[in-house]
Amino acid sequence: MDEKSALVLELPKILEQLAAHSSFSAGAALIRQLHPTGDIREARDWQQETTEARTLLQSKSDLTLGGARDVRGPVEQAQHGIILDPPILLDIRGTLRRAGTLKRTLGRLRSQFPMLGGIAEGLEECAGLQNEISAALDDNGNIYDSASPKLAVIRRDLRVASDKLQSRLNSLVNNATYAKYLQEQLVTQRNGRYVVPLRSEFKGKIPGIVHDQSSSGATIFIEPLVTVELNNAVRELQLAEEDEIRRILRELSELVGHEGEFIVRTVDGLAHLDMIFAKARYAEAITATAPRLIGFNEAANGANGAHPGSMIHLESARHPLLDPRTVVPIDLSLDDNTYALVLTGPNTGGKTVALKTIGLLTLMAQCGLHIPAEEGAVLSVFEGVYADIGDEQSIEQSLSTFSSHMTNTIKILREADRRSLVLLDELGAGTDPAEGSALARAILIHLLERSVTTLVTTHHPELKIFSQQRPGVRNASVEFDLETLRPTYRLVVGIPGRSNALAIASRLGLPAEIIEKARSMVGTEDLIADNLLDELAKTREETRHARDAAIANQKKAENLARELRERLDAAEKERQDVLAGARRIAERELDELRREIRKIRAGLQTAGQPLDAIKRLEESAFNVRPNIDAPADEKDIPDVGAPAPEYRLGQTVWVSSLKSEGQITEISATDVEVAIGRLRVRAKLDEIERRNGPEKPEKSREPRMEYTTSPGLELDLRGARVEDALQQVDNYLDAAYMAGLPFVRIIHGKGTGALRKAIRDVLHAHPLVSKYQRGEEKEGGDGVTVVNLVPMT
Repeated sequence: MDEKSALVLELPKILEQLAAHSSFSAGAALIRQLHPTGDIREARDWQQETTEARTLLQSKSDLTLGGARDVRGPVEQAQHGIILDPPILLDIRGTLRRAGTLKRTLGRLRSQFPMLGGIAEGLEECAGLQNEISAALDDNGNIYDSASPKLAVIRRDLRVASDKLQSRLNSLVNNATYAKYLQEQLVTQRNGRYVVPLRSEFKGKIPGIVHDQSSSGATIFIEPLVTVELNNAVRELQLAEEDEIRRILRELSELVGHEGEFIVRTVDGLAHLDMIFAKARYAEAITATAPRLIGFNEAANGANGAHPGSMIHLESARHPLLDPRTVVPIDLSLDDNTYALVLTGPNTGGKTVALKTIGLLTLMAQCGLHIPAEEGAVLSVFEGVYADIGDEQSIEQSLSTFSSHMTNTIKILREADRRSLVLLDELGAGTDPAEGSALARAILIHLLERSVTTLVTTHHPELKIFSQQRPGVRNASVEFDLETLRPTYRLVVGIPGRSNALAIASRLGLPAEIIEKARSMVGTEDLIADNLLDELAKTREETRHARDAAIANQKKAENLARELRERLDAAEKERQDVLAGARRIAERELDELRREIRKIRAGLQTAGQPLDAIKRLEESAFNVRPNIDAPADEKDIPDVGAPAPEYRLGQTVWVSSLKSEGQITEISATDVEVAIGRLRVRAKLDEIERRNGPEKPEKSREPRMEYTTSPGLELDLRGARVEDALQQVDNYLDAAYMAGLPFVRIIHGKGTGALRKAIRDVLHAHPLVSKYQRGEEKEGGDGVTVVNLVPMT
C-alpha cells in the first residue's frame, strides 16, 4: 500500500482513534504499525477476528486485558544479565497471569470463536516462573522472609539486634542524667546509624561520634559510644540482608531471561488480542458494520471487455472523522458494468469528502476494521490504493500546485494496475482550462484502457460528456440547494453536476440584466442540458421522498404488527395461566377425593367386608364429593366417574411400560398400584394385562425369591473418577437386581462425555441389563442413563 496515499486519506488519524481503545502499550504500538493488506485471505481473517471480538464482548463485557504490561524490554535486559527490580517482576507475573486467564477463557469458547481461540492457544503461562515470583515477592514488591532460609535467619537476627539497640538508646535518652543535654528525647537515624539529638552547647557531655548537625547548628546528632558495637551489628546485618535480596532478585531475573522467548511471544499474542478487541470497541463506538470482502471477478468484463472485476457497494457510508450528528451519508455502487466514476459539482459541495470517504473505508476494511455504513457493504480487496487529493481550493492556485498534482499523478500512473483503486481530486485543475480538460480526458482514458478502478472529481464539463459516452464510466454529482445556496453533500450517481453559477449569482442579488446577458453568452445546448438536469434532479428528489415515505410507512406497519403480536402473546400467556391454575385446582381436589376413597377402602378391609362389597362401595365412594369443578381442559384430567375395571386385589398382572410382572395392591377408577418386588408403582389401566399366574391375597402374597434392601432408584456418579464409578455401577446393579427393581437411573453428568461412554460400554455387556437408553430431557438428557434390569427368575 502507498504510504503517502494512506496519509492523504487520513488513515493514521483513524489508527490513533483506534489506539485509544487499546488496553496496554504493546497493543497501541501494534495498532500504530497496522497497514492495509492486499491479500484477500488475510483481510477476511482480520474481519472475522473483529466480528468474533464484537460478539464476545457483547456476551462477556467484563473480558479485559487489565494487568498486562509490555515487558519485552525488561525481558531483554534480563537475558543480558541485568537484575530486574521487584515492580518489574510483578509486572511480568501480572502479564503472564492475564495471559493464562485469557487462554483458558478463549480455549473454552474456541468452538464459538475459532480465530480468537487460535491466537490464545499460543499464549504461555510460565507457571513455574509465576510461582517463583509469588513465593519471593508480595503484591507490594516486598521480599518475603521465606524467600530463602538465609534471609529468614538474617532478618530474625536483625530484629533481635535492632531491639537491643533501641532498648539501649531509649534507656539513655530517658535517663535523667542525660535528658537535660538532649534537644529532644528521641532516637533517629543519620547515614544508616542510630543517633540522638544533642544540644550544641553540651557537646562532649555524652561521649560519642558526631554524624550530622542541624541547619541552624543548634543540634548535633551523635552516636553514643556505648551503642557503637550494637550499631555495627545492626548495620552488618542490614548489609547482609541487602546482599541476600540482591541474590534472590538475580535468580528471579535469570529465570525471566531463561523464559524470555515464551514471555515475548506471549506479549506479542496479548498485543494482537488487544488490537482485535480495540477494533471491536471502535466499531461499536462508530456504529460500524462488517463489510463483505470479495476478490476480483475475472469474468466481469463489462460492455467493453476492460472491466477489472472490482466492486464497491456502499449504502449510508459516513466519514468516520466527521461529526456523526451532522455528516451526510453517501451511497455508491460500482457494479459489473461500471469501474470508473466522474464526480462533478460546485466547490465546497462535498466532492472531496465523498472521494476521501470511499478511499478511507476501503483502507479500513483492508485493515480488518468494520466500516461506518449500512449492513450489506461489499468491497473488493485492492492490492494498491492510490490517492492524489489536494485541499487547495483558492483562486491563488498556480503552476506549483499543478506541478505537484501532476507529479503525484505520474507516480500513480506508473504504479497502478488493474487490481488498484485510484482516486484523483480536481483532475486537470490548476492550469489553462482547455489544456487541463484535455489532460484530464487523456489520463482518464489511459486508466480505463489499463482496467484500473478509478474515481475522479473535476470541474471540466467535457468530462461529463465523455463519461456519458464511454462504457464503464458513470457520472455522479453532489446536490446543491438553490433555495439556501448551500450544498446538501448528498452524492447522486448517474447525474452530472452543474456549476449553478448563474442561479447562485441571481440569488445573491446580481442585476437581472447582467444575468440575462451572461445567459445569452452561454450555448443553447448548455442551457437545454441544464434545464434537463433540473427536471431530472426534481424527479429524482420526488422519487427519493416517495421512497422515504414508503420506507417510513413500512416501518410503521412492522411496528404495529410487532405490537399486535406482543399483545396476542400476552393474551395467550394469560389464557394459559388461567387454564393451568384451573387444572391445578382440579387436580388438587381429585387428589383429596382419592385420599378419601383410600380411607374408605382401608376401613372396609379392616371391617372384614368381602372383596365384592368393597368393589361396590368403592364405586359409590367416587360420589362422596360430586361438586368438583371440571378442569378447563377436560381431556387432560381423567374421568373420575368411569366404572372400575374388572381387576382384583392380589391379581397378577403384566406392566408393559416396565416389562415386569407384579401383584395389584390397590385399585382406583383410572389406575392401580402394583407391587413389583419391593417396588410399588402406579400404572394406568391400559398399561397392565392380566396374567394367568396364581392370585394371592395381598396380605399373604410372597415374592418369588428373597429380596434384599433396595439401593434406591438413582445412582449419582457426578464428579467420580472413571475407575471408581465403574465399580460403583457394578455393585449398584447387583443390589438393584437383588432388590427386584425393574429399572434404575444412573446420573453421570454431561461434561466431556468420557464417564458416560465408559458406563454405557459396561452396561452394553452387563448380564443383568436388558437394555439402556438416555434420559428424557426433563430427566437430564445425556447426563442420565436409564437402565432396565432383566426380570428375576
